[in-house]
Amino acid sequence: MEPSSLAELRIPADFGFISLARRVASTLGSQLGFTLEGLDELNIAVAEACGCAIAEAQQAWGGGELKLAFSTAQGGLAVDVEGLPPSQTQIRRLAPQPRPAARDEEMRRLADEVIRCFVDDFRPSIEPGVGRLRFRMVKYLIG
Repeated sequence: MEPSSLAELRIPADFGFISLARRVASTLGSQLGFTLEGLDELNIAVAEACGCAIAEAQQAWGGGELKLAFSTAQGGLAVDVEGLPPSQTQIRRLAPQPRPAARDEEMRRLADEVIRCFVDDFRPSIEPGVGRLRFRMVKYLIG
């Protein structure tokens, strides 16, 4: 089965929008035939990935957006999560929020481990300092 784009979602880099990302993941996973357990695992991974991307965007730019791309992948669902800087037209400009580097690394490592527990394939790409963070997660129907 060829990979096929299912949906793209852009949300503000705000923790209040994680539930929307989870809802889209659940809907698409349900349409592909995931079990309730598979949907729960997918939701946990999507929520964790979004939380990490939001934290990175807030630290690097003081805000921004997340782009989530959902596609089919060899009998499963692939979710790509990417943090994007604020657009030039955004009215609200927030100051970046400094955090201790050691805590950042520990939290990222823990988040990666949580995500790995709930998806079948996980590839993080993080460029600290510039705020670029991308996650590729794949959850297969039969894992």
